[in-house]
Amino acid sequence: MPIKIKTISLPLPYKLGGVNCYLIETKTGYILIDTGCSNKRIDLEKELERMGCKQGNLKLIILTHGDFDHAGNAAYLQKKFSAKIAMHYNDSGMVKHGNMFWNRRKGNILLGMIARILFGFGKKERFNPDLYIDEGYELSEYELDAKVLHIPGHSKGLIGILTADGNLFCGDLLENKDKPVLNSIMDDSAAANASVEKLKSLKIKTVYPGHGKPFPMGSFTEGKEEK
Repeated sequence: MPIKIKTISLPLPYKLGGVNCYLIETKTGYILIDTGCSNKRIDLEKELERMGCKQGNLKLIILTHGDFDHAGNAAYLQKKFSAKIAMHYNDSGMVKHGNMFWNRRKGNILLGMIARILFGFGKKERFNPDLYIDEGYELSEYELDAKVLHIPGHSKGLIGILTADGNLFCGDLLENKDKPVLNSIMDDSAAANASVEKLKSLKIKTVYPGHGKPFPMGSFTEGKEEK
C-alpha cells in the first residue's frame, strides 16, 4: 500500500523562494521531514492541524540537514508535540549552537550572524537532537518502511529518506525550482557528485526535494546523461 505523503510548502523570508516540509501518515501517527523557518511557524501549525497532525500523534521529526530553513521549527514542535528529533550527527552542531557553518569547509562569522537573523534562528530555536541516524538506519519502529541514506555534499550531515516504494526525500542535494538539478549551494562538490552516483544505483521513482516540486528521478538522471 503506497504511503500517504503531504507536502507543506512555506515561503522563505525576503522573497528568497520556498522550502518544503513533508508529512507522512503511518498506521500509528505521523512523521515530519524538515520543519521550515520559524517565521512561518503559524502557517506550519495550521497546515499540520488541517492534515490531522496534532499533539500526541507526531511520532518523529526527521531533519535532512541542519540549515535554519529546515530546522527552524524543530525545537518548538519537539516541545509542543512531544516528538523526537532525528538527524545526522555531522550537522548536529548547527542546531545546538545556532551556527549554520559548523562542520562546513567555508565558515563565515558575519554571514552566519546574518543567517540567524534572516531565518529567525535564535537561542530558543536551538536544541539537542534525540536521535542520530545514519546510512542504513531503518524506520520500521515508526511504522514506515524506509531507510536512511547519507548523501553529503550540501552539508556533511545531509541525509535522504528512501521508502520501499521508491520515494526519496533528498533535502538539499537536488532541487527543482525550474528543472531538476544539483542544488546550487554545495560545501563539497566531490561529495555531492558521489552522492548523486549513489542515488543512480538505487530504485528511486519520485524525488521530493527541499526546494521546488517533486519530480521523477528519471527526469534528473536523463538530463545528466545528456550533458
